[in-house]
Amino acid sequence: MSAITVATTSRTRSADLQDSLLDFAEDIDLAPLDGAVERRTLTRGAWVDIRPGWLQGADALMSKLVEGVGWHAERRQMYERVVDVPRMLCFYDEDDALPDPVLDRAKTMLSDYYGAELGEPFRTAGMCLYRDGRDSVAWHGDTIGRGKSEDTMVAILSVGAARVLSLRPRGSTTTWARYPLGHGDLIVMGGSCQRTWEHAITKTAKPVGPRISIQFRPRGVR
Repeated sequence: MSAITVATTSRTRSADLQDSLLDFAEDIDLAPLDGAVERRTLTRGAWVDIRPGWLQGADALMSKLVEGVGWHAERRQMYERVVDVPRMLCFYDEDDALPDPVLDRAKTMLSDYYGAELGEPFRTAGMCLYRDGRDSVAWHGDTIGRGKSEDTMVAILSVGAARVLSLRPRGSTTTWARYPLGHGDLIVMGGSCQRTWEHAITKTAKPVGPRISIQFRPRGVR
């Protein structure tokens, strides 16, 4: 039994993880991006691109990542107390070996496809494991590493059960867009999206299995 399964047993998540880790023989590969990406324009110069089912063999990759990634928990200061981060994490810097060759290919394909628009390649890969509906990420924009007027891109590849990525304009309390992402789906947030909009994976009381998100970013962006 893997360390991550042991760590989640106390929260009755082991069965959910095992239920999702099916079809080890499934081929892991990427579909083309050209002609298959749908751009949705937001406001203030922001946009998102959607490519459903970009990754083929999502169940097989989910299996490998759950078992093979060095997942760890974090605690962070929240006002006057320290709280648990409600998800498991792992970060791969630009010189770190990624846990499966398909992720190197994904980073290269994204850099080739968006290179002219972004002006630089994708360099790093952050990973989050959402074990069930209680795991989440709060409203935020990935603004670390860029100036207040600098645009960037964040590309997120999802495997596992679908979770809703919500977006809203910065300063608003109303969710403007919701994108259920899972099972090989790709979303790219570009233009001014990280500066002028926020995104979140909110908690849900609905039964939901585990999901892993792989976030590709340019150098220095967090």
